Amino acid sequence: MSEVPAAPAPAPAAPATYPGKTLGIVGLIVAIFFNVIGVILSAVALSQSKKAGYKNTPAKAGIIVGIVLFVLTIIIIIVTVAGAAALISSTCEGMESGVYDLGNGTTVTCP
Repeated sequence: MSEVPAAPAPAPAAPATYPGKTLGIVGLIVAIFFNVIGVILSAVALSQSKKAGYKNTPAKAGIIVGIVLFVLTIIIIIVTVAGAAALISSTCEGMESGVYDLGNGTTVTCP
């Protein structure tokens, strides 16, 4: 009797991937530098993954990071504007209304 040749070994399985995985990672990275765009990309990735029945942790992290950094940016802007207003206010103390040159190339308009 002749032996039957062994079947060839099956090819290794492709890495497991799911819809929105790559977009979720991109959204997380973009959320660090461009908060609103990163949140939008991460939300789209999360939506794609949910529709396919998968969890997408990078997309959730991108949404959280983007929102937190956006809120911090808004707080920093508010504090900076308030500080500048306080500085201008203290500079104008005791001065009449008008535009003044402070001598270092900075002009201040006092109300």
